[in-house]
Amino acid sequence: MIVLEQFLSVFQGSVGLYLMIFFLKMIEVSVAVVRIILITRGQKLIGSFLSFFELLLWLFLVTTVLIGITDDPIKALVYAAGFAGGQFIGTVIESKIALGNVRVEAIVIRDHEDYLATTLREKGYAITTIKAQGMVLPRSILLFYVPRKRLKLLVKELKAYQENVVITVEDVKPIYGGYRKLKSRRK
Repeated sequence: MIVLEQFLSVFQGSVGLYLMIFFLKMIEVSVAVVRIILITRGQKLIGSFLSFFELLLWLFLVTTVLIGITDDPIKALVYAAGFAGGQFIGTVIESKIALGNVRVEAIVIRDHEDYLATTLREKGYAITTIKAQGMVLPRSILLFYVPRKRLKLLVKELKAYQENVVITVEDVKPIYGGYRKLKSRRK
């Protein structure tokens, strides 16, 4: 504790201390966001490993902010700003990593179902089709189960084939089976 106090006294009340708190808090919270998402997507070992470093950073930061906080309350504001920035950066990192799978539901005009399903299957998508009735026209629902990394491409392809397609996306955690699983077992 004395070593930390001596280290921090060099920065006391300076812009350097505020920048250090801000950026370290952003890093810590970004790691926390990614860790939580990894754990919820089944990557427990990596998530647990990240939690070790997250906690070390948190302890250092909390100690840094609390030492002399009554003399320098700006540290608390900088800490809070780092937290907000870390939330944003963490979600950006997670969206770039794009772990996991999503279920995409596309509601299309029924007359377009066969063409869309055939064309997209040729591109490697596994599709389940369901007949449906819209407000005015008969519709079809195309269900896809795709890695999140392929989501933007699938949405772009759906829009290219039918401009007024209705698309919804849900995060999913597979339990068992599916075309891809069965196909890979046959090889």
